[in-house]
Amino acid sequence: MEKNVIVVETLHKKYGDFAAVDGVSFSIRQGEIFAFLGPNGAGKTTTVEMLECLRTPTSGKITILGFDVAREEAKIKEKIGVLPQSFNAQDWLTVKENITYFAKMYPRHVNIERLIDTFDLKEKENALFRRLSGGQKQRVGIAIALVNDPEIVFLDEPTTGLDPRARREVWASIRELKSRGKTVFLTTHYMDEAQNLADRIAVINRGRIVAEGSPDDLIDAFGGGSTLVIRGCEEMAQKQLLERFSGSQLENDEVLISVACSDGFADITKAMTVIRETESPCKELYVRKATLEDVFLNLTGEKLGEETD
Repeated sequence: MEKNVIVVETLHKKYGDFAAVDGVSFSIRQGEIFAFLGPNGAGKTTTVEMLECLRTPTSGKITILGFDVAREEAKIKEKIGVLPQSFNAQDWLTVKENITYFAKMYPRHVNIERLIDTFDLKEKENALFRRLSGGQKQRVGIAIALVNDPEIVFLDEPTTGLDPRARREVWASIRELKSRGKTVFLTTHYMDEAQNLADRIAVINRGRIVAEGSPDDLIDAFGGGSTLVIRGCEEMAQKQLLERFSGSQLENDEVLISVACSDGFADITKAMTVIRETESPCKELYVRKATLEDVFLNLTGEKLGEETD
């Protein structure tokens, strides 16, 4: 069984009478990708900055790789790497020069050429940073976060502002970190990113952890179940479906009817029977599974945005 490399116990951070972080506890296992999600003002950024030794807790305890944040900050900083939100390097240095520049800040660093190869930057190693695409810049940032060969890597919103292709390039780099045995602490406002990458997720709201588990576990527990969607029906079919399915509703002007499914196959069969009985054709029928978007909305009452707290 993997050991816990981060342990947070009853963590508090207060600003006067305001509790930004209110008794947060969680642990992270070695070699996993752990996603930390929360709406604006939930205490997410404050918690992460305490883990990164940038803020001092009001009370509680943080242990990273066996070191106490309150007493062994220097030892922790030697063992972690950080990619901050909106990372930027020196525009007029090349990829290799930028990575070398940051590597020299540490008494010990990894082989630069190997790091460039690992993140598929060899063809761009002599290109100026300013001329790279968004995805390439983020890959440089992840490489820089690894120059000291950290055991834990903090990635703060690593794909913000990137196009879909660039986001997937960064996803591949994050998976590469996991394959090398690194522990990844990921904050993101993209639910598909958390669902695709994370082994476990914690959701923080109003300073407290409100749910924690694997993506599938959270969806099963808080997603609200799958939904049978029937759209493009004539009025008679709409009326009969609404009457025959408890809890069903007509959504917006697109004539879409959502039916909660406890038994998807049985509900599909029943819906098709109703449609045949009314002799009113419908354009589309499908089952929509719950997602992390549903989980987040159900737990916090809002959608996850790009703001930070």
